[in-house]
Amino acid sequence: MRHTISVLVKNEFGVLSRVSGLFSARGFNIESLTVAETLDPEFSRMTIVTAGNEQIIEQILKQLRKLIDVIKVSDLTGKRFVERELALIKVRAEEKTRAEVLRTVDIFRCKVVDVTTKTYTIEVTGTEDKILAIIDLLSPMGIREIIRTGRVAVPRGD
Repeated sequence: MRHTISVLVKNEFGVLSRVSGLFSARGFNIESLTVAETLDPEFSRMTIVTAGNEQIIEQILKQLRKLIDVIKVSDLTGKRFVERELALIKVRAEEKTRAEVLRTVDIFRCKVVDVTTKTYTIEVTGTEDKILAIIDLLSPMGIREIIRTGRVAVPRGD
């Protein structure tokens, strides 16, 4: 089962390496990892998506909590939280498909952020399902490149 884990860490050199090293040393895969500074520049927030049974996830959480630069670890799975991902999708924009690409962008409430004579670059934000759905619809038109950020998540409410 997939788990979304939020980790508050000190914003210091080597913290990301120690966290990712914890996963690789134990043979656990990180499906998605995003890191950014919080309102307080002394701290960063990591959002990690990984998969495993309850025993594996419990081991990951315990090992993360043991790291010296880790302030707080929360498994958001099973709780109410908001998640988003960003994708930039470069798609062929030939004369015969331009209108269809633009209709798809409009339906999904995306933005065209770059236009050339042969391509559109589309910015998509939303859940993983939304991003996968637009990729499925744009694929027949000729996707040239996809860049995705990975998931960011925050608990709902207080």
